[in-house]
Amino acid sequence: MSTSEFPLPDVGEGLTEAEIVTWHVKAGDAVAVNQVIVEIETAKSLVELPSPFAGTIEALLVSEGQTVEVGTPIVRVSDGDAPAGSPAVPAPAAAAADAESAAADVASTIDHDERGADGAPAAPAEDGSGAVLVGYGAKGHVASRRRRPAAGPQAVPSSPAPAAAPPAAAPAAPAMSTPAPAAAPAPSIPTPPARPAFVPAAQAAPVIAKPPIRKLAKDLGVDLQEVQPTGLAGEITRDDVIRQASQASVFRNIQTPEWPQVREDRIPVKGVRKAIAQAMVRSAFTAPHVGLFVDVDATRTMEFVKRLKASPDFAGIKVSPMLIMAKAMIWAVRRNPTVNSTWTDEEIIVHHFVNFGFAAATPRGLVVPNVKDAQSMSLRELAQAIEQLTLTARDGRLQPADMADGTITVTNIGVFGMDTGTPILNPGEVAIVALGTIKQKPWVVDGEVRPRFVTTLGASFDHRVVDGDVASRFLADVASVIEEPALLLD
Repeated sequence: MSTSEFPLPDVGEGLTEAEIVTWHVKAGDAVAVNQVIVEIETAKSLVELPSPFAGTIEALLVSEGQTVEVGTPIVRVSDGDAPAGSPAVPAPAAAAADAESAAADVASTIDHDERGADGAPAAPAEDGSGAVLVGYGAKGHVASRRRRPAAGPQAVPSSPAPAAAPPAAAPAAPAMSTPAPAAAPAPSIPTPPARPAFVPAAQAAPVIAKPPIRKLAKDLGVDLQEVQPTGLAGEITRDDVIRQASQASVFRNIQTPEWPQVREDRIPVKGVRKAIAQAMVRSAFTAPHVGLFVDVDATRTMEFVKRLKASPDFAGIKVSPMLIMAKAMIWAVRRNPTVNSTWTDEEIIVHHFVNFGFAAATPRGLVVPNVKDAQSMSLRELAQAIEQLTLTARDGRLQPADMADGTITVTNIGVFGMDTGTPILNPGEVAIVALGTIKQKPWVVDGEVRPRFVTTLGASFDHRVVDGDVASRFLADVASVIEEPALLLD
């Protein structure tokens, strides 16, 4: 019998340590190659590690909650009692190659939950692709919204049923050459008013939600018309409302809690919080920040967003003012490329592509995923990419590659009810824009004071790279698109 030790791999570029969160196996368990054995937390994400060996768990070398450096052995596996049909334990050199291959796949894989119509996890697609190293198996396209259940027995047939005949006509039924069985109970059962057989596609579907769900939606600021229901009868559930809610509504306290019994909590500085602290200190005290602010009439943007939501082309896609903000920044970058740069001590690298980052508040802390090559995406593709990354971030399944190589960032503090702010640059970037809340305010239009939807944009720039004139032109360009989205047609 031989034994092999599995060292903690580098699941992302530059990873130095990780915390053991959950062991999925214990000493004495039989494991197969690619079976998930442990979940670790890196500086930015939760990652599931598969076993590169087949055999029996001899010992867990690291306890849950312990942080270890990359290369530290975390589990020992013996080749005895391997599960039936499992490959033989690889030689040390092959094992190391398998471990590196597993780490590479872990770093590049994003796990998304996919459920079937009955709410149960969908089975992995049997596409012959073989074993996978992370997640729950090979899956196809993940639908971001779920279809409303098809009309069942409630649908009204295209031709009137005999039961719908007036009660006075019922006695004539026995004289018919072919009696209609459904007409028999008609005299004793009142016929309900006929309902339309279908709802035209141009009309909005009726909202089905219980009063507590409607109250929750009101508290969270959610429009129920925008929520895709997942209930078995087509009703909107509590999870549907929370999923649709903005980040501010999702993570705020709906009720004020009681004071805890303990006098204080001590939270270890590790994982996401440690990474955030290091990045913000490095950015604030390395890059000389300069801030600019501008008030913007966003009435036409709000009208544009409303039209997009009603468009069949955007059915099932989350549309918000932040989407228009993203497109506005990409458009403004093309006119002012210096704001899309990276500073090094030797040179300034001006990027002719946009990896568009956005700050996302999650239960584990602030993360900044970015949409790769956003400049080549249509409005619809950009909306889908942002929504997919947001859901992945909230599930804690972002991979290091999702947050690497960003070129410019937006932070949507408006969802928290904030008018504006002075954001800190995402390390490695030279520009960041804060989108404030959009609300009605008095605004002068053609010499008259009228109620308009107004927002405030705040931006920070690295003054080593971006001069005041470039920063001003860039923010003015962003504001001009928010005021008139038709500029995006240019």
